[in-house]
Amino acid sequence: MSMFSTGILVLTSPLQTLPLRIAPVLSSAAQLVDRTLYVHLHPGLNLTSGTQPRPVFIPPVVDLSTLITRLYNNAADVCGHLDVRVLLTNIRAQPAASGGAATPNCPFPTPQPLFHSPDVVLTDFALQDPHQSHQVQQCLEKYTGHCYVCRPGISSVLLHPQLVKLQENEEAPESGEEQKAEPIETYSDVVVGGTFDRLHGAHKTLLSISCLLANRRFVIGVCDQAMLKKKVLKELIEPYSVRVQRLQEFLQDTKPSLQVEIVPLEDPFGVSIVDPQLKCIVVSEETRRGGEAVNTKRAENDLPLLVLHEIQLLKDAHRNEIEEEKISSSSLRSRLLGNLLIPPKGSPHLPPTPYVIGLTGGSGSGKSSVAKQLEVLGAVQIECDKLGHEVYQPGAQCYQKVLQVFGLEILNEDKTINRRALASKVFGNQARLKCLTDIVWPEIAILVKQAINQARKEGRKVCVVDAAVLLEAGWTDLVHEVWVIIIPEEEAVTRIIERDGVSKEDALRRLQSQWPSSKQVKHANVVLSTLWESEVTRKQVLKAWNLLQKRILKTKG
Repeated sequence: MSMFSTGILVLTSPLQTLPLRIAPVLSSAAQLVDRTLYVHLHPGLNLTSGTQPRPVFIPPVVDLSTLITRLYNNAADVCGHLDVRVLLTNIRAQPAASGGAATPNCPFPTPQPLFHSPDVVLTDFALQDPHQSHQVQQCLEKYTGHCYVCRPGISSVLLHPQLVKLQENEEAPESGEEQKAEPIETYSDVVVGGTFDRLHGAHKTLLSISCLLANRRFVIGVCDQAMLKKKVLKELIEPYSVRVQRLQEFLQDTKPSLQVEIVPLEDPFGVSIVDPQLKCIVVSEETRRGGEAVNTKRAENDLPLLVLHEIQLLKDAHRNEIEEEKISSSSLRSRLLGNLLIPPKGSPHLPPTPYVIGLTGGSGSGKSSVAKQLEVLGAVQIECDKLGHEVYQPGAQCYQKVLQVFGLEILNEDKTINRRALASKVFGNQARLKCLTDIVWPEIAILVKQAINQARKEGRKVCVVDAAVLLEAGWTDLVHEVWVIIIPEEEAVTRIIERDGVSKEDALRRLQSQWPSSKQVKHANVVLSTLWESEVTRKQVLKAWNLLQKRILKTKG
């Protein structure tokens, strides 16, 4: 069966039985849809009654909250490649009729546009008589078209035949049980806070349940600037504007009637402690104490306390040893390490072999150890630090130029250049430093090219140019790809102090004279981190190396 880009799944089973069935339903849907799967809930929808069914309002009940959590949890397990979104336009307590407004019992006065127009509609509706399938499909297509703007000539698929075996093992809920469902308390104004990096199942659960609870306005504080400082692999966090755009798009699909306000969060509290209209804050087990702290501040500000609505965190079935047990952005970021983040820019001016990796990272980042591991895997290591020493030797072209500019007082007794004396002359003086690098960097680049040529003559496949100043010196045109190694600044400081025996101030000064890792990452094709124990780094490097071999094969093919 052909694959569809975007599908809409109409779930008709009773809310009590759905959580048991949702994983196989999603598995079946994932075989047909490969990008976005919208989920529309209409428990008890009958597609064989002879009359065309209409969408109705579904009251917000506790079972619905359980189902949404289970749905996003299962989606992460069985169809992680799909962007699943539960649509809540038709979920609210039956509104009272209001003068002149659209029919109160119809949630869709006009079809709702979605960010991705569905090109197939799927359903779990249980068909008793196979002869009715064509009639049911027509009915389903009309129903869906009444609710959402779909592609013209939308297809429909009944998933039921694949789910029959499941149904036989289920206890059908007794009639009347639906009425006993426990309603959820809803609120006019709801608030949440978070980083919302790379929207995943746990975010979607938090946002969807907040949408379920909010009747009028939904306020979201999104961490920015100071609030990102302590995050793991913060350099890989998406820009604030991208995170906000993803949130807006998701919420516009999920519940367009809500007034959504997204604000930057520069401290742990933000608007939650000053907005008098807020009624409820949605928290998880791990952020509950934050919610309690918000209420302490609100009490100090003479504001009414917020109701704390706690949701379950999703367990991550795919986690490894450095990742959290729950589905989290930091785990997703750690999975990016070693992957190709942006494709190489293409280097027609470079010979295809050897394939050259430019390896860089701040002081203390563990660059040398990664270069050594790549050497063990078969790469030729070109150490720019060593080449830097060579260009200062008496007889080298740089030697005379450096003496002309910086004077004879930088010489040792044996006529070699005293690198420490030279460093003190340029330290803190941008103009003099540039003067020195203008002399030295082009000479090092010549030696790098010679080393790459030598590797080519020897028939070597991969070279690693290990260079702390790769980006600053503009040497990216010597390499096919840039690999950047990142670690938090405080970890780098600790390592520099231990390794070189310098003071904390000196270590910080050294780091601040280099490009910050957030700036380096913008130029990176691949990012690695040596933050964890050496075995974790080894696995990352091996993964990056194996993916690189595939890329090299492709460029040849």
